Amino acid sequence: MNIAASAREHEAGAVVLLRPSKALSRQRTAATLAAWSLASPALVLLIALFFLPVFAVFAIALTDWQFGASSFAFIGAANFNEIYSDGGFRTSLGNTVLYAVMVVPGTIVLGFAIALLIESGKSLRSFYRAIHFLPFMATLTAMAVAWEALLHPTIGLVNQTLVSLGLPTANWLRDENTVLPTLAAIGIWQNLGYAMVLFLAGLKSIPQDLYDAADIDGADLWLDRLRTVTLPMLGPVTMFVFIVVALRAFETFDTVQILTQGGPGHASEMLLYTLYRESFEYLRTGYGASVAVVFLIIVVALTLVQVRVMDKKVHYQ
Repeated sequence: MNIAASAREHEAGAVVLLRPSKALSRQRTAATLAAWSLASPALVLLIALFFLPVFAVFAIALTDWQFGASSFAFIGAANFNEIYSDGGFRTSLGNTVLYAVMVVPGTIVLGFAIALLIESGKSLRSFYRAIHFLPFMATLTAMAVAWEALLHPTIGLVNQTLVSLGLPTANWLRDENTVLPTLAAIGIWQNLGYAMVLFLAGLKSIPQDLYDAADIDGADLWLDRLRTVTLPMLGPVTMFVFIVVALRAFETFDTVQILTQGGPGHASEMLLYTLYRESFEYLRTGYGASVAVVFLIIVVALTLVQVRVMDKKVHYQ
């Protein structure tokens, strides 16, 4: 009897021990289902708005489909072979790289300098922040029209100012030697406020104790404080600004479309404008899709290289 009773007690204890584990398993299952139900709308949108279009572009790039055509043929890598031998594509790629080389350093240097000036000021900080950030918030199409009027070769304010100062003028948007630097200056103007705001936030996050320690160590000049404290502590912000501005530079389209249409003589044609022209003006959708694939690969590779190279030189708190 005692043995049977002990066995029953042991089985009951085992049941009691198993019940919490089953309950915990059910709770975990319910939590997992709840998490997936909450994440599923965003996941569906991500697949529908990003992954499916990317897959469609890759698929179209392997065909000879023309916009509006009822049929197409699979041609493999023929479009990519044409890109390799296309002098126009190499010109637009070179223009895009040169444009980014001018815009990115100019935006970072000027944005950082303006942030330092505003941070060191004693009054009207909010006013100066708003004034410099306004170009980033404004509609680029409207701003491009305004720049077209300012840069008019005869009645534009820029040339009128140069004439009053006795300086030579230029046809800024119709001269092959000036059109790309002019577009780069507009790009710097557009991105300047964004870089300034990020640098201002980075400057405010630097602990005052570091500057006090630098003073004790003899770095009492502003240049020494800038070199030993400010610049190292702004490493993460600088890397983020560099990547974002570089991507925006490679994605330039509006100013080219409105101001130059890639001219004169393809001197201002960039990758996205080439993509647009091939796909929607020449209706070579398959070739335009291959340009989009190459553009995507370049942007992803550029981002990875920037992160790998710059991350080794960045100091994180």
